[in-house]
Amino acid sequence: MKRSLPLIFFFLLASFSLHAQRKSDLIAEIDHLKSQVDSLNAEVFDARKNEKVAQAKAESFESQVTELQDANNTLMQNLNSFAEVSNKNSNIVNSAMESLEAKERQLKFIKDAISSNDSTTIVVLTNAKQTLGENAKIGVSEGSVTILSKLEALFGKDTGTTITAESEAWVEKIANILKANPNTAVTIEGLSMTGNLEIPAQQAMAVATLLQSKFDIAPERIMTLGRDGNLKEGVQISIHPNYTGFYLMVRENMKG
Repeated sequence: MKRSLPLIFFFLLASFSLHAQRKSDLIAEIDHLKSQVDSLNAEVFDARKNEKVAQAKAESFESQVTELQDANNTLMQNLNSFAEVSNKNSNIVNSAMESLEAKERQLKFIKDAISSNDSTTIVVLTNAKQTLGENAKIGVSEGSVTILSKLEALFGKDTGTTITAESEAWVEKIANILKANPNTAVTIEGLSMTGNLEIPAQQAMAVATLLQSKFDIAPERIMTLGRDGNLKEGVQISIHPNYTGFYLMVRENMKG
């Protein structure tokens, strides 16, 4: 019995020591677990903090994306508007260019017609000199070839209104010039120094009547009048471009 007491005491001591060691290990393990928990809590806190930061950034990015999308839509609308305006301006420019080209064509047409009239005047002048001779009173005034005849040569006297038989040959030469230049017209003026225009008008009409009745010059090509000759007396023949026809031709071209 005495021998067994120390043995029991030893087992109790060993059991107590083992229990104390286990308790210490458990406390250490608990402390370690607490440390891990604290570390995990810290990581969770940081993660939540980072999550909030990331969420804030994401919201900021979404807002920026929305703003960029709105800006892009506005830009596209502006580009479309610009394209429409550009197309309209282009159409306006094209229309203006077409109008200018049409005006240029019209101006060229008129210029060519005027040049043609000038050329006709030169031809008529040459024909008149060849037909009537160098001694005839021939001139050029404002695009017209003028031919002057004395009253005595045509009517036998200043107040005569009937062309003499000898003078009909002169009128025939005028008719030949007109026939050689069918695009011309003629103005026959009776010139007076007295202010009495009745007789000069009758003298001009006598020449016109002979041109029509005997030499087949169309009446629409002839115009007659009596006027003050300003110290000049006689019958003046002015062969010129057909101004009425020229006006109608230009007007028709302008309409087109």
